[in-house]
Amino acid sequence: MTEQETREWVYQKYIKNYLRCIASVDDNVGRVLDYLEQSGKSENTIVIYTSDQGFFLGDHGLYDKRFMYEHALRMPLLIRYPQKIKSGSTSDAIVSNLDFAPTLLNYAHAPIPNNIQGQSFKEIAHGSTPDDWKNAIYYRFYEKGYGIGPHEGIRTKRYKLIHFLYGDMGWELYDLKKDPDELNNVYSSPEMKKLVGNLKTQISGLRNKYKVPE
Repeated sequence: MTEQETREWVYQKYIKNYLRCIASVDDNVGRVLDYLEQSGKSENTIVIYTSDQGFFLGDHGLYDKRFMYEHALRMPLLIRYPQKIKSGSTSDAIVSNLDFAPTLLNYAHAPIPNNIQGQSFKEIAHGSTPDDWKNAIYYRFYEKGYGIGPHEGIRTKRYKLIHFLYGDMGWELYDLKKDPDELNNVYSSPEMKKLVGNLKTQISGLRNKYKVPE
């Protein structure tokens, strides 16, 4: 086979295995929900479905995850709790994996340690977003493998600023409302100068808040 044919074969094998894995997860989540329903426990059981990160399936010419583009940054998060959460309800509040631990502790009526970094989103799940809830998340990737180098960034509801911490690749800024696929880097646009400065200040603040090691 040619190099291109080898790449296509590897890609097809990889994607088929990945999609088979997803189908298996789907089947077995269904089995768990069926059991809860049949045993009469579904009304008083909290079911949370999530994962570590999303996944590239050739998007941006990438596979795997780790990069800060939306395909890998976003995480599925579904919660079923019939007693407190309205079926089909959604929220656009920003949460991160740091918030999972305090939320689970909150649901379990256990104390939340003062030194924990995240915040419980129990109120959000129940339909009420606190006035002081976060408006951005910080991301940091340290490793140099997987074809991806170290980078950090900030993601608000509309914008994402990525800072590459290797070579001279610099910065990328995306308007996720106008450019949801992140194909147009507007970092150098004059009209974005003030926004860039604000986001850089927020990155610095979040880096200090979470005591991010260099």
